[in-house]
Amino acid sequence: MTKITLDVHQFPCLNDNYGYLVHEAVSGQTAAIDTPDADKYLAEADRMGWTITHILNTHWHPDHAGGNLKIKDETGCTIYGPAGEAEKIPGIDVKLTEGDMVEFGRATARVLDVPGHTLGHIAYHFADQNVAFVGDALFALGCGRVFEGTMDMMWASLSKLKALPPETLVYCAHEYTQANARFAETVETGNADLADYIKDIDARRAKGQPTVPTRLAKELATNPFLRADVPDLQTAMGHPGDAVATFAEIRSRKDSF
Repeated sequence: MTKITLDVHQFPCLNDNYGYLVHEAVSGQTAAIDTPDADKYLAEADRMGWTITHILNTHWHPDHAGGNLKIKDETGCTIYGPAGEAEKIPGIDVKLTEGDMVEFGRATARVLDVPGHTLGHIAYHFADQNVAFVGDALFALGCGRVFEGTMDMMWASLSKLKALPPETLVYCAHEYTQANARFAETVETGNADLADYIKDIDARRAKGQPTVPTRLAKELATNPFLRADVPDLQTAMGHPGDAVATFAEIRSRKDSF
């Protein structure tokens, strides 16, 4: 059986967002993952020779759904987004929740509910391609601020992402990695994997290269927000045996870092 592949075109937009166009060559379908900047997305699609047929929104924030209507007006695409935030997603056609499947050419994305950053935040997992688009739920060495949900809710969402196959390539929405690294090294000072990762991050940024996407296996070994269930880290944060309290402590420290 021929392996179904996806072409992911990544490009910077706005201040520190990444734009993603995902193309399935046999069907010719192209999905915009969120829409921070409609003009940039349309220009990049044109440059690639692709036409946007889908918008897959992760959450309602304007730097993720602000370009929806212009792109839809230009292309007639179908907009998919979280059912829990449907009233805030401009132009939404298909409302999604946990376990829903999005058919995209020959590929299929499974929807994961990952609330916390916002109450309806979702992620898209293309299991056969080992790819996940996670919006602002998870970052390289970081996670989204808990704006609308609770710490319990956010830890549950991160735990769901932690359970994906370790080889999963994680596409997050912002280039925050170097700043996240500066914080992470204050949390786990003896983590050799983290030290190596930071060297790679600094080298990449010095060359103007992106640090995203990231491999989930690397994040599991280094990202403090995914490691709140590690006993040594729980003890260091003052909450032995309590992953939620440990996560909340780390998140609080990062918020004021």
